[in-house]
Amino acid sequence: MFSFQILKKSSRSSARLGVISTPHGDIETPSFIPVATRGSVRTITSDTVAELGSQALICNTFHLHITPGEDVVKEAGGLHQFMHWQRPLMTDSGGFQVFSMGFGTDHGMGKILKEKPEENIEVEAQPSKVKITDDGVWFRSPRDGAQLFLGPRESIQIQESIGADIMFAFDECPSPLADEMYMRASLEKTHRWAHLCLDAKKSTQALYGIVQGGAYKHLRTESAQVIGALPFEGFGIGGEFGYDKSSLREVVELTSNALPAEKPRHLLGVGHPEDFSYIMEGGADTFDCIAPTHYARRGMLFTSQGRLDLRKSIHKHAHVPIDPTCACHTCKNYSLAYVSHLIKSHELTGMTLATIHNLQYLNALAKNMREKIASGDL
Repeated sequence: MFSFQILKKSSRSSARLGVISTPHGDIETPSFIPVATRGSVRTITSDTVAELGSQALICNTFHLHITPGEDVVKEAGGLHQFMHWQRPLMTDSGGFQVFSMGFGTDHGMGKILKEKPEENIEVEAQPSKVKITDDGVWFRSPRDGAQLFLGPRESIQIQESIGADIMFAFDECPSPLADEMYMRASLEKTHRWAHLCLDAKKSTQALYGIVQGGAYKHLRTESAQVIGALPFEGFGIGGEFGYDKSSLREVVELTSNALPAEKPRHLLGVGHPEDFSYIMEGGADTFDCIAPTHYARRGMLFTSQGRLDLRKSIHKHAHVPIDPTCACHTCKNYSLAYVSHLIKSHELTGMTLATIHNLQYLNALAKNMREKIASGDL
């Protein structure tokens, strides 16, 4: 059974300690959730991910639907059995691919811009490679170019076959360039799809509704009130957050405060180390991001002294741990010079060692911040 218990509320912010209970174990919150897009955290095994302190993983419905297909996952006994992971699992609905394969690809950008945009996406606009309709979204398969349709009913059916503990409702993840009229129309679509997802659900899996609205505060509040009134087990805070990361806490807190306090909140797709305090102080209970694994494969590590670029020649003679304060397998057994050499040589072992460090570092950071909430320092 799924449940959520709040253990402590901060007197300094909207941060809180809690426990999400699922059929595959508990998640102590706030918690960072690594991304296992296709049923794996790239370059490392499920056993290693667990050893690094990860409490849960989030996989992607769209990509698992493309390959190997939800029928194969179901034949294996569900995603937990298929990927040898016996801790909690989430599945994103595929809504993020509406953005990433659509306007995100068209404009070469992510969900948070570095500066105020000079152009806007207007209400009737459509991305070049994705067609968004009132019923769902038409995609081209990245594998073979075949046309694929994904809507609220299809997303729920796929997620039920995959069998994660926590599913997300299908939504439209809007672009940071969307103007207010586009955002309003998108929001109404997401709200309508939320009802269809609830109607389509047949399993006992937990289902989270998703709040959208972008950086428009009144739309965020409205969406939180609409989605919060529906019988979801929890809520996702999705979409984009404007062009200034400093507004992240404000948007998360605004949204969290408009949602039912007794249910968990998950922030979708945000989680660099410098974001952790904003996310937790804003009231998010769980959050996911590809940053630790994506950066690791490119030789960028998160450390107690800031980001470290292993590709730089300055590390050639650095026969010291990557981070002397870190207790991960990489830092205890391999030198900065060695891992830098592997990364510059494009050796897969280097990517593995870098990923091990980044994941343990972020999990340890989340644990440290839970301790700060417990002691009243956050």
